[in-house]
Amino acid sequence: MTQLPDRRKPQTRRQRVLALTPRDQLEARWATLGIRAAYRCVRGPETGMAMLRGRMGGTGNAFHLGEMTLTRASVALDDGAEDDASLGHGWVRGRDRRHAELIALVDACAQRETWARRIDDELIAPLEEALQARRAQASRTAAATRVDFFTLVRGE
Repeated sequence: MTQLPDRRKPQTRRQRVLALTPRDQLEARWATLGIRAAYRCVRGPETGMAMLRGRMGGTGNAFHLGEMTLTRASVALDDGAEDDASLGHGWVRGRDRRHAELIALVDACAQRETWARRIDDELIAPLEEALQARRAQASRTAAATRVDFFTLVRGE
């Protein structure tokens, strides 16, 4: 199966990968980078609800599918620089406050040129590969249980 190039903005790609990665894997990978940044929470972490919308067949009229628990956090780096680039945001499904805070910290650090490349190359890329491997394994597992139905036409 050929992989299409990811055309999303780097920040959108980063947020997606961080939110879908289990917290323990994210913490372990983050620790291996050795980036020690002092930060303070600007907002949260706080848990709330988000309305989910769906479309029939992916193209029909939008409808409210239901609600989902969501945790968000915003952090600012405390490194003396007073610019907006040191503000990071994190959102994660569920109630894992530490996960949302960690995503916000990674997001804030990734906005610094000194850390951005290391974060994308040594953190995001391997985590994205792991997500793709898990997705491929889930597809193989589902394909193994696939049943092909066919109709037997009987002559009259």
